[in-house]
Amino acid sequence: MAKLFGSQELYHGLGSLDELKKIHGKKAVIVIGGESVKKNGSLKRVENILLSSGFQLEIFSGVEADPSVSTVRKGAKLFSEFQPDWIIGLGGCSAIDAAKAMWAIYEHPDLTFEKMTEIGGIPPLRSKARFVAIPSTSGTGTEITALAVITDREKGIKYPLVSYELLPDLSIVDGELCKSMPKNVTANTGLDALTHCVEAYVSNINDNYADAMAKGGIQLIFENLLKAIENPQDGEVRQNMHDASCLGGYAFTNAWLGIAHSLAHQMGGMFGIPHGCANALVLPSVIRFNMKSTDRYDDLAKLIGCGTSGEDFAQAVEELRKLSSVPSTVAEYGINEEQWFNAVDIMAEHALMDPCTGFNPRKPTVNELSAIYKAIYKGEIVNF
Repeated sequence: MAKLFGSQELYHGLGSLDELKKIHGKKAVIVIGGESVKKNGSLKRVENILLSSGFQLEIFSGVEADPSVSTVRKGAKLFSEFQPDWIIGLGGCSAIDAAKAMWAIYEHPDLTFEKMTEIGGIPPLRSKARFVAIPSTSGTGTEITALAVITDREKGIKYPLVSYELLPDLSIVDGELCKSMPKNVTANTGLDALTHCVEAYVSNINDNYADAMAKGGIQLIFENLLKAIENPQDGEVRQNMHDASCLGGYAFTNAWLGIAHSLAHQMGGMFGIPHGCANALVLPSVIRFNMKSTDRYDDLAKLIGCGTSGEDFAQAVEELRKLSSVPSTVAEYGINEEQWFNAVDIMAEHALMDPCTGFNPRKPTVNELSAIYKAIYKGEIVNF
């Protein structure tokens, strides 16, 4: 019997937080990143709802972009001291991903990071706390996924933590929280969501539910991303992008991802390229690489009305990237050429070992991954 994986409960409004008091305890830690959720009022709204429901609260702030192992351990230490019943990740994907990893260590203090990086390496959770995800960016879909990405700063590697234990108990997908996102963040996160949908659709796992959600997300993104960039206060457009991100999360939680993510993880870990930007840089090349093993990109070209072939779809992705003002090449992003090419081989080796690579429709070699890295420096098209 098939099972659809995703958050246990999904809501569109913050008012649903009042439900927590009926479910499990009244002590909560809210995990946030920098100042954005304070400035836009999201944190205060969440605090007010919980305090009015009789909750005791602690705030863990300062989660950085690409959250580190040391930040995760600091959060887990606070959890251990406060003993929360609920852990709430509020903000961008970094805050929510970090909160998931903190949760795992809080529940299992002896759990090593090395064990967490193994697929299914996180033991059963929820003996101490349950999890709420409230995203304020429309990109990763982490509010609905069994995934968290944590960076080992010493190794310069991003590690995806993969376990269905990390699925949130409750997710709130409220587009109102995204209106303060800058244009570049809207663009990067939107293209991240697009990559999730595309990779889930062409994955080597065939799943009708994932396919439907991936295609729905792709349509919403092509129809709404540019509108969200130009008209950030448009509530309907923001909700459409938030829903598209969530659909992408549902899709890849059930069908997983591919080498676009494997490649992008290394670009973020080694060069600090924002994840959505990194995905956008590699996606057209990955489409062209995979076209020899799947005709599913033809479906996506027809879906958005840009043509009938995978190449038509790759070009549509490039056009959307250009119109979103996201860099088209690594050189345009500003990475030194010598530094980039010196790192290509080691990044390719790490990408080959990334868990996402196993779900790609075409099995790559390390040389082929290196070729993609080399090609995207100046936007060359490789004949695979």
